[in-house]
Amino acid sequence: MIQQLATLIFVVLAAVAAHAQEAEGGLSPFAGNVGNAVWTLVIFLLVVTVLGKFAWGPILKLLKDREEFIHKSLADAKRDREDAEARLKEYTDKLQAARNEAAGMIAAARQDAERLRGELQQKARTEADALIKNAERQIQLETQRALGQIRTEAVELSLSIASKLIKRNLSKEDNAKLIDETLKQIDSQRTPM
Repeated sequence: MIQQLATLIFVVLAAVAAHAQEAEGGLSPFAGNVGNAVWTLVIFLLVVTVLGKFAWGPILKLLKDREEFIHKSLADAKRDREDAEARLKEYTDKLQAARNEAAGMIAAARQDAERLRGELQQKARTEADALIKNAERQIQLETQRALGQIRTEAVELSLSIASKLIKRNLSKEDNAKLIDETLKQIDSQRTPM
């Protein structure tokens, strides 16, 4: 409505200016007949009114709707951006938490591996010590058995030599008795050493 009034005032001022120019003798679109000027003014007002009612109203309504749509779109975009930033922060926090958890799991796995390595080393040492002790015991038993065999052979050899010297053969019982006595003598001589 204010725009229509402003347009009307502009038209009237233009008409007054044109009339003043006509009075001075200049060239004017209203020069000549007043009836043409009135009809031109009426038609102009009629066009302005029709345009105001049928064209400017819908155009202004479309412009207003467009402005509201743009404001709504900007508000939606701002809200969507804020939502996206919130999701990004949430995902970043989750990612950081997952990284921390993974680092904790890796540290725990390293500790477990270190502990297991220590246990395996201790077990290997224990088994190696047991093998060494078993080997030493086997060596000792084999040494004692070899010494016993050597003694037996030495006694038999001595008896054989003695029997040849005596020129007589001893019986099995005499032979066994002589062997036992000789072994006891050797053991008694060996023990104090």
